[in-house]
Amino acid sequence: MKIAVGADHAGYTLKERLIGKLKEDGHEVVDFGTHSTESTDYPDFAAAVSRAVVGGEAETGLLVCSSGVGMSIAANKIHGIRAALGVNADEVSYTRRHNDANVLALGANYTDEATARVLLDTFLTTRFEGGRHARRIEKIKKLEQEEQQ
Repeated sequence: MKIAVGADHAGYTLKERLIGKLKEDGHEVVDFGTHSTESTDYPDFAAAVSRAVVGGEAETGLLVCSSGVGMSIAANKIHGIRAALGVNADEVSYTRRHNDANVLALGANYTDEATARVLLDTFLTTRFEGGRHARRIEKIKKLEQEEQQ
């Protein structure tokens, strides 16, 4: 699977470790940065990853900042993105199965590497259930279209 990845300075270290895991698992990674712990602005990376996902350059995205919240907020401003903050595996499973989330956001200050690996695995291996949930995703898409008018 091709995965777009991005982080700000607070998420840099966890991002780098997760990139290593993704590559070990055989995934192709497109790294949109940041590439150091020097202070950066998370919306820049959220936008780059989200645009890659929407544009088909990647199948899904991973974002990491200090809390994961800023990244998820910024990513969700991009039409077609359904970014979800990952806190526990059950929640991540639900957001994939019911909300068809296409970007996972993690908080480096609150998620240790072992937990992040589990959350990422859950995100990548859980499939959207469709059915009644597809109807709801269509309603979300309609809201996006209405907001663009």
